[in-house]
Amino acid sequence: MSRVFSLAEISKHNTNKDCWLLINGKIYDVTKFLEEHPGGDEVLLSATGRDATAEFEDVGHSSSAKSLMQGFYIGDFESITTEENHAVYVGGVSVSEKKPSQEKSSQFVISFLKVLVPLIILGFGIIFHNSST
Repeated sequence: MSRVFSLAEISKHNTNKDCWLLINGKIYDVTKFLEEHPGGDEVLLSATGRDATAEFEDVGHSSSAKSLMQGFYIGDFESITTEENHAVYVGGVSVSEKKPSQEKSSQFVISFLKVLVPLIILGFGIIFHNSST
């Protein structure tokens, strides 16, 4: 079984002497690769402390680059939740997860506002009508 790391732990490894990256739910210690990286070490260092999957995928790395990554693999990311898609990584596998409590809260607020706003407008209309007569 591979080691599992938290974001707090990953975030500590953000220098040119100790550099870890989180890509696709997996953790890579790329410290020894910094000087060899074709895009330079700054590209890798700027991607530390967070999920760097999008940047990695956007570049369009070759299959040989992806194979090379396996040599730097040190473990998996314990979990991450993002506001956009609520993705959760457990053991390196991404699982889509909705948050029912947040969804119900949002629906309640919207329903409440659908009733409240027309009542407020009606109230102002009545007050304006009574004040003008």
